[in-house]
Amino acid sequence: MRRWLNENSLSIFFFVLLLLALLGQSIAGWKDFNEDAATHHSQLLSYGRYLVSSDFGEGVMENWQSEFLQFSTFILAGIWFLQKGSNESKNLEDQGQESEKKQRMKSFAEPRSPLWAKVGGLRTTLYANSLLIVMTLIFVLTWLAQSLTGWNQYNDDQ
Repeated sequence: MRRWLNENSLSIFFFVLLLLALLGQSIAGWKDFNEDAATHHSQLLSYGRYLVSSDFGEGVMENWQSEFLQFSTFILAGIWFLQKGSNESKNLEDQGQESEKKQRMKSFAEPRSPLWAKVGGLRTTLYANSLLIVMTLIFVLTWLAQSLTGWNQYNDDQ
């Protein structure tokens, strides 16, 4: 168990931070929601009911939407733009996409490399861009979820 905790400590740390941030957002949002409801002589919500409300869902999705848009933008910008001395930037001479040799793809792939890095074609293109694709897909899904919860919240307000 101790070894597992050590080998996964970064993921555990960020998962705990996520839970604490959600807890803080939920408590602040719940108190704000009930304060606003009391001002307008509307029904107050229990904490549990607030957690499944559109108000909370929309707030969380709005935050996540902006974060994943930033991730996608940072990944895409990191391919083409450079910053001298930055740990997040490639070296100045490595501007643009890296070679197949440097990425160890196709004929340069190692025996332990994933199959999609070796085969070429569409699968290798998807593999090479998978981080950007996943982050952009999560952005689109959070945008959709935020739109739906916002629409539901608007209908509740009406």
